Amino acid sequence: MRRSAGLLLALAFAAMPACKRAVPPAGPENKLVVFAAASLRDAFTTMETDFVWEHRGVEVIFNFAGSQQLRTQLGQGAPADVFASADRTNMDALIQSSKAVPVIFARNEPVVVVTKDAATKVHTFADLPAAERIIIGVPEVPIGRYTLQILDRASKKLGPEFRRGVEAKIMSRELDVRHVLAKVTLGEADAAIVYASDARVARDRVAVVPIPPDVNVIAEYPISVVANPAHPQLARAWIEFVLGKGQQALLDAGFQAPAKASPAP
Repeated sequence: MRRSAGLLLALAFAAMPACKRAVPPAGPENKLVVFAAASLRDAFTTMETDFVWEHRGVEVIFNFAGSQQLRTQLGQGAPADVFASADRTNMDALIQSSKAVPVIFARNEPVVVVTKDAATKVHTFADLPAAERIIIGVPEVPIGRYTLQILDRASKKLGPEFRRGVEAKIMSRELDVRHVLAKVTLGEADAAIVYASDARVARDRVAVVPIPPDVNVIAEYPISVVANPAHPQLARAWIEFVLGKGQQALLDAGFQAPAKASPAP
């Protein structure tokens, strides 16, 4: 009897590791590191839940920041598996020496956000100079570069005095779009140009003023496996997920679908 009990106990302990192996603990071999533009924070963190459900035991680690900051970090050797940029410029600069082929997975439309008080004066894009304190992104960050392109187009459409009026009210330039948005939601500025997806995050705190299509630019978001990823299979799996099931999370977050899921030229 004692021998039988001992045998059963031994068998029970022997079975325990087998149960654990079905859902392995997160470790270096099953971590995915994703560097992504700040505007992707809400959509990507939403996707994470379903991705992890399909890839049990995988831990997704995000680094959200301005695309130019992420490109610099990656260029200096920061470990990552995937890079998702808010523009082609930073992506192209990063992968020019590798064989990676980025894919456009989403688009985004810049809009003007204003505080509820400022909304009494800024009804249309042409009214933007009426805002007392305006925030934009630095030229190196995608939203900053898009803003300058919008102001260039607006100068031709609305006259050079429009741009001069806007620039006279700019009180600071921020390193990523979420910092631009925060200045308005915290009441530290009256108006800013951000993406439609960011405006949706703050829709209960700001008013949204559309930018006319003949003045606006549409941001295209490329994604790619980085050079020499530590986890290439997981990196490819994440990109496939973003291009497939993840598209609904992007649409829900205020992004637009890509013209087609194809390599960026």
